[in-house]
Amino acid sequence: MKKEKNKILKFPEGFLWGAATSAHQVEGGNKNDWTGWEKKNAKRLAKEAKTKWATWQQEKFPEMFDPKNYVSGRACDHYKRYEEDLDIAKSLNLSAFRISIEWSRIEPKEGKFDEKEIKHYRKVIKAIRARGMEPFVTLWHYTLPIWLVEKKGILNKKFPEYFARYSQYIAKNLNDLCEFWVTLNEPSVVISHSYIEGIRPPQKKNLWLAWRAYRRIMRAHNLSYKSIKEASEKNQVGFANHIKYFKPYKKNSVLDNLAVWVAGYFGNWIFYGLSKNKNDFIALQYYFRFRLKFPRRMINENKDFTDLGWEIFPEGIYYLLKEIDERYSVPIYILENGIADADDIKRKKFVKDHLQFVYAAIRHGVDVRGYFHWSLLDNFEWDKGFWPRFGLVEVDYKTLERKIRPSAREYAKICKNNSLVL
Repeated sequence: MKKEKNKILKFPEGFLWGAATSAHQVEGGNKNDWTGWEKKNAKRLAKEAKTKWATWQQEKFPEMFDPKNYVSGRACDHYKRYEEDLDIAKSLNLSAFRISIEWSRIEPKEGKFDEKEIKHYRKVIKAIRARGMEPFVTLWHYTLPIWLVEKKGILNKKFPEYFARYSQYIAKNLNDLCEFWVTLNEPSVVISHSYIEGIRPPQKKNLWLAWRAYRRIMRAHNLSYKSIKEASEKNQVGFANHIKYFKPYKKNSVLDNLAVWVAGYFGNWIFYGLSKNKNDFIALQYYFRFRLKFPRRMINENKDFTDLGWEIFPEGIYYLLKEIDERYSVPIYILENGIADADDIKRKKFVKDHLQFVYAAIRHGVDVRGYFHWSLLDNFEWDKGFWPRFGLVEVDYKTLERKIRPSAREYAKICKNNSLVL
């Protein structure tokens, strides 16, 4: 498929242009399973950076050797500065904004909900609406309350019921302000990093536990879906998955194609089977492709790549959108697509190239209704800490000063005109 050559690519009327954040990555001051894990592992992660990252990355980002890089702390202080950040979002002509609710704030003790915190999130969502943006609310973006961790977290057989209770409380208290709900963020990443690779909390590398986690997580989604729909039938509910574009290293290799099928099934599609069609929309989160050589070796060309070394392959988003449409025939929202680019050299082209392929998918009949850039702000990137810079807005972590990047100005033009000029 060739890129479109039209000078102006006009997106459908009502197409949503947004940016995304997640509570733990921007709010600061949280107390959950990650906050303890960060402090415990900060020195180890700083030490491992010497062998994990390439020489050019180490030279460009020496902060990766500082243990403080791996402790979220006050992060971007978005919890207190959300009005300022939403003013920036409005200035970029965004028509939608994605946030997440921090479960550990809402339910700090089992079964006991904090009314002060739910009022805070009401204020945030009202502020989003007041600026003319449609809120997309995520209920779980990786982090868990401490009390739940003490009960074995998502491996607890009652995890789905705990999550459904939390979802019901949120829906009851925010239902009048929200229409779009994302129950879970990237379950495939949670499973892979926590239970297959064992590099993120709770670091239990065990395939049997991974399978149990698969089933617990998706039952949690199913029960949460029911709770939110009971609050109002107008609510649109789905979960957001990091859907990867897999290709065989050798096109005619049976083993390489087998590796692609296995990775695609367990990484991308199994969740939709387990969720039993309880999705009013599909939320695609796309960053890169994997060229797989059996059994699980990744070999990409990497002619162009991000600060994290991720290959930039815009065409992949087109093929994934087409495949999702063929499989599920429901509306699609791209809830994350972004680039770690501290110097802001590649972000403008990254956005335009990906949107060109999104437009191509729409023109070929795929029902794509929105695009959210990850992220509005530079933020805390989990076990990588603060050095990867994904933000449309640069954040000085010492002063917390916000500075809109030039690429964000270009994105703002696209949002304003609902069109892409090549």
